[in-house]
Amino acid sequence: MIEPKEPSTLWLAQVMARGWESKAVESQMEAARSDQAAASKERVTPDKADAHRKKETLLLARTYLLQQLQSSQNPRHREILEKALADLEKQLASMEEIDRSAAVP
Repeated sequence: MIEPKEPSTLWLAQVMARGWESKAVESQMEAARSDQAAASKERVTPDKADAHRKKETLLLARTYLLQQLQSSQNPRHREILEKALADLEKQLASMEEIDRSAAVP
């Protein structure tokens, strides 16, 4: 880019935009570095990773069932969904109970 002898508004805006973009990229890189540092400090065991995945799966299934319940009009279908939701709630409660007992020294 050729720099004009007298700075025009367009040229000044381009220079300022580049400065802002570089600051934004710099802050994103710094955030990524701090996230990596935090992740490296907190190593997750395979058992904990499996438990976390299972819990996330149960939460997603619960969300799906709740959406189905909202749109369901058939009483039999609603009954099946409610039973499935109750079962998921029990599984989630038992997982939280296990998490609490593992966290207590």
